[in-house]
Amino acid sequence: MESGTGSGFVWNRVLSKYENQNTIFSDYLEEFPDTDELVWILGKQHLLKTEKSKLLSDISARLWFTYRRKFSPIGGTGPSSDAGWGCMLRCGQMMLAQALICRHLGRDWHWEKQKEQPKAYQRILQCFLDRKDCCYSIHQMAQMGVGEGKSIGEWFGPNTVAQVLKKLALFDEWNSLAVYVSMDNTVVIEDIKKMCCVLPVSAATAGESPPDSLNASNQSKGTSACCLAWKPLLLIVPLRLGINQINPVYVDAFKECFKMPQSLGALGGKPNNAYYFIGFLGDELIFLDPHTTQNFVDTEENGTVDDQTFHCLQSPQRMNILNLDPSVALGFFCKEEKDFDSWCSLVQKEILKENLRMFELVQKHPSHWPPFVPPAKPEVTTTGAEFIDSTEQLEEFDLEEEFEILSI
Repeated sequence: MESGTGSGFVWNRVLSKYENQNTIFSDYLEEFPDTDELVWILGKQHLLKTEKSKLLSDISARLWFTYRRKFSPIGGTGPSSDAGWGCMLRCGQMMLAQALICRHLGRDWHWEKQKEQPKAYQRILQCFLDRKDCCYSIHQMAQMGVGEGKSIGEWFGPNTVAQVLKKLALFDEWNSLAVYVSMDNTVVIEDIKKMCCVLPVSAATAGESPPDSLNASNQSKGTSACCLAWKPLLLIVPLRLGINQINPVYVDAFKECFKMPQSLGALGGKPNNAYYFIGFLGDELIFLDPHTTQNFVDTEENGTVDDQTFHCLQSPQRMNILNLDPSVALGFFCKEEKDFDSWCSLVQKEILKENLRMFELVQKHPSHWPPFVPPAKPEVTTTGAEFIDSTEQLEEFDLEEEFEILSI
């Protein structure tokens, strides 16, 4: 790409094409119908006929990340807006933000407009501001995507975003998440237990180490015997649910995932148009749409962020589930080990009962796979933000095989 005036002209031309884009599907703006059906939003159910205001309040509490403009150029000479290419990155931010809300504030926490929010909420929001020194900013995600074979300004698929979040989380000591991205439609219990079962800080500083005999079977029975602590888990399951369109055989299992208390929704949408799916009504998926371009928002003098543009106050949009592109990524959050064990039970009951399974859940690491090594922060002396301030510093990370992204 050219630098200087040339590159600025290119990015401004891209921006002018997309900055007024609110949505490309006007029929998604319908109000909720008058029905007795239940609406499921991220593991919570609402009776539409009598709880509509409660439902809309629940949806507006989710952090909503959209295209932004007028932030500092990515990499110094790159784009100053992600309009037209950053929608899947924004959806990934929304899924991760929901995990952090659950981690620090709980699933039942609700946001209220112009009301003072907890300090943890402000700190979560600041993780996603469009600045290179914020751990999950568009700058960090775009530059970490270079290590996944994506140029800055190139559209991401669901799995690419998942891999980027997994790597950025290694530099995020405050939230201290374990991010597991499944391979080959398979979630391995043993690997997750190995990654999430860690020594408490008190034990670690005392120089203790877990016994060599520790394995998935005794971990699943509880951690008290080994004095282990659980590292909160963000579990992402990239899937392809058909060839050119979603196979109807997967519809019921896909919807069941939104009923699980651990649900973080799903990333997906249409080719080159990503949405963050948070629930369903009947055969319609409910989603937050990042295709609105807003101005960059920074912290104010008092250290807080004006959050009015980070919550969607309009009626949420919907699309028929059969119109969904088959490339998706499911998200789940397990704050404690018991949450993960409960999730495994739900998957066995609701997902694995199908003849054509949406994904597999196995106890042991498959013998034909390479050994599982929990991801670790590279040995560098800089912060995470500085570490990927230049794409030349991405060589510490191994490239991972790309899951098939949304078809074009």
